[in-house]
Amino acid sequence: MAEQPADRPPLRAEVVVASNRAAAGIYDDTTGPLIVEALRADGWTVESPVVVPDGAPVGEAIRAAVDGGARAVLTTGGTGLTPTDRTPEVTRALLDAEVPGIAEAIRAQGTAKGVATAALSRGVAGVVGQALVVNLPGSRGGVKDGLAVVVPLLRHAVEQIVGSDH
Repeated sequence: MAEQPADRPPLRAEVVVASNRAAAGIYDDTTGPLIVEALRADGWTVESPVVVPDGAPVGEAIRAAVDGGARAVLTTGGTGLTPTDRTPEVTRALLDAEVPGIAEAIRAQGTAKGVATAALSRGVAGVVGQALVVNLPGSRGGVKDGLAVVVPLLRHAVEQIVGSDH
């Protein structure tokens, strides 16, 4: 686990789950807790995932997280091709700057492992205010592949957003 300097509080992250069925109570989401666990293991302060239907509620949850001081917001779900998958669109509308290399690396991680459908994920990543927002796929495998890309660069990325030195 990464150590925070004594004079700075731990960085805070939030996890947003985009799932119409989980938000309706049809089933329990398992991807959000996976992300929370990985972030906590890396030294982030993060509460339980926020579960919302896909579409506008995802954008509202991202905005609330950033406005509430989260320095990283990781979403899961809503990045596919179905008509209800709207997470990339609502995320992109909030971005001050896109960071396409992150989303590209997440897709590449999955396809390199032989998961051809990883190329179908439309997730985006970018800066909203002083936070980095990253869309992860909605499958457990896709989340694990995404976390392998995101966790090692997350702290450096959010420090760069506020102008920290390299």
